[in-house]
Amino acid sequence: RFCIHLLLASLPKMAAGEEIAPALQDSWGDFWLFRFFVNAAGYASIVVPGFLLIQYFKRRNYLETGRGICFPVIKSCVFGSEVKSVHQDDGSLPPRAEPTESSTARQVFKLFFCAAGLQASYLTWGVLQERVMTKTYGTTETDPGEKFKDSQFLVFMNRILAFTVAGLYCALTKQPRHGAPMYKYSFASLSNILSSWCQYEALKYISFPTQVLAKASKVIPVMMMGKLVSRKSYEYWEYLTAALISVGVSMFLLSSAPNRTVSTVTTFSGIVLLAGYIIFDSFTSNWQDALFTYKMSPVQMMFGVNVFSCLFTVGSLLEQGALLESLRFMARHSEFTAHAVLLSVCSACGQLFIFYTINQFGAAVFTIIMTLRQAFAILLSCLIYGHTVTVVGGLGIAVVFMALFLRVYARSRMKKRSKKLPPGDTPVQKV
Repeated sequence: RFCIHLLLASLPKMAAGEEIAPALQDSWGDFWLFRFFVNAAGYASIVVPGFLLIQYFKRRNYLETGRGICFPVIKSCVFGSEVKSVHQDDGSLPPRAEPTESSTARQVFKLFFCAAGLQASYLTWGVLQERVMTKTYGTTETDPGEKFKDSQFLVFMNRILAFTVAGLYCALTKQPRHGAPMYKYSFASLSNILSSWCQYEALKYISFPTQVLAKASKVIPVMMMGKLVSRKSYEYWEYLTAALISVGVSMFLLSSAPNRTVSTVTTFSGIVLLAGYIIFDSFTSNWQDALFTYKMSPVQMMFGVNVFSCLFTVGSLLEQGALLESLRFMARHSEFTAHAVLLSVCSACGQLFIFYTINQFGAAVFTIIMTLRQAFAILLSCLIYGHTVTVVGGLGIAVVFMALFLRVYARSRMKKRSKKLPPGDTPVQKV
């Protein structure tokens, strides 16, 4: 009890040194660090009993001694049904469809369809994300309105729809025989929830262009995680482009605009939340990469991760009493309901477009489309919400996207060269 009182007393002092709008900081209960610990405690109330159950079944050698109607479920959740694949690339992605008999016009139409779908899904998602997290609802001449503050509820909305879409897709299409222990998805799910929460929460303290540029620079921590988690090696051009990205991001962040408002001030909290997003997201991608050593499709991965994401978020929301409060907010503001539902639809559809684009045209084309999307997202946010970018900041953005395109070009050249290598030679792994 003493520790709780000490933490509550210290939270306002930690937030006092930051320039934050009063509407975002009504009380210590709205401070992001307190909310983070509360959410983490909710996840721990599910993770810890689950961990103890898994250890119990393993110590009991349940795979050999277990019987009854619960045996298949426990076996699937704790032990799985297949050994790992020898080659990591066996199950990571479905083989890319080669345009053998398709006409050029048909391929161009498919490419336009993929690009339009990705741009529409994620540009709309980005605009709505900034609208939901930074603007008020129910504003009238006599009522200033209120902001929606619970980022975890938005994560839950996104995950429940993604879970439904992935489940229907797996049920209606032929998928590889699943063999991974289900509990292993929980690691990627937990880091994915935390990265999404940090992403939403950061918009209370930084501008959307800053967030987009920081997300573009996550190549650097992904490389670091790849070295630590997967023991990967990288080429010199990968380090060069990573350095160029860090320089461009630094130019943008250090540039100062003469008429900056509170909503565009990069505060310490915003930096910490962005760092949390990048770290958690880097772990998610590397853990999913390791999980693909089991034979599975990307949609199966999407389904497995979102099962645990729904479990963690709804459990935490119910424990805090925040689920009912968020539903009451939706009932008070129909505009927010429409935004939250559309946000979830764009997120789920965007993931399906990702899988289809990579399957049809490969990762290089997909990366180019998504890089262009990031540039369009910055431009669209500046036009709609009035963010200002200085000349130095604009140069920083140009350096970042130049490095990203250089990275795509170098990777495509390396792939072409690796196809010409003798069978005994193995190319260096890339991120």
